[in-house]
Amino acid sequence: MRHSLPLAPQFYVTAPQPCPYLDGRSERKLFTALQGEGAEKLNNALSRQGFRRSQNVLYRPSCADCTACLSARIRVADFEPTKSQRRVLKRNADLRRTATSPWATEEQFALFRRYLDTRHADGGMADMDIFEFAAMIEETPVKSRVIEYRESAETPGSLRALIATCLTDVLDDGLSMVYSFYEPERIKDSLGTYLILDHIEIARRVGLPYVYLGYWVPGSRKMGYKANFAALEIYKGGAWTDIGDPASHETETHPLSVDPIAEQVARIQLPDTRSG
Repeated sequence: MRHSLPLAPQFYVTAPQPCPYLDGRSERKLFTALQGEGAEKLNNALSRQGFRRSQNVLYRPSCADCTACLSARIRVADFEPTKSQRRVLKRNADLRRTATSPWATEEQFALFRRYLDTRHADGGMADMDIFEFAAMIEETPVKSRVIEYRESAETPGSLRALIATCLTDVLDDGLSMVYSFYEPERIKDSLGTYLILDHIEIARRVGLPYVYLGYWVPGSRKMGYKANFAALEIYKGGAWTDIGDPASHETETHPLSVDPIAEQVARIQLPDTRSG
């Protein structure tokens, strides 16, 4: 099935698949291609409307009978770390950050495989090979960076171990954490939390107001950690709003809770991609 707007990108809907976050439910995505000279503007505009990027595709959950997945972002100016998060920063103070162009390496892939095999062995990416990994990192039509985190070298000039990596898009209003992975053996270091905290610091330094975290899903243990960050906003009902009490966001699952696809597409605000 295809839905479109006049002189606009074409929007499609995926076939239902088992939901990776909530047992017994199915997921469906609304998506469009991200390509051409207007890719940057489209990525910026749709990210502000709850879409996420995967390679050269922008997508947003559009499940037939559930609205649980909510896009989440942190307001950088209002964020203050908790005592626990300050301890995370202290525990990882030895890590050194470098930002590079989106280019995949064997070292990254080895870390990625250790992360998947330990943390997400039954996930949808479990069988990803090095070529698919390279495509995930390198196939980007927008401004992206690979941000690596390494241990401090014991001696000058020695090779430092790669501890964590994040593929990050640079939007006009923030940083979007597309995908991150890290050393699974360093459980006590809370590296997933650290990567978010460091991205908040990066955004603060360059004057970007938001850090986009992907989707928060009420009731999902996999996504629950995102609600631990202060100044968190969720995209709900067509607008960004403060998350407030996370427990108050009950998911709508009745047959009328989701608008028809054509209505969803009609409400999408597209950028003016004309040159000049």
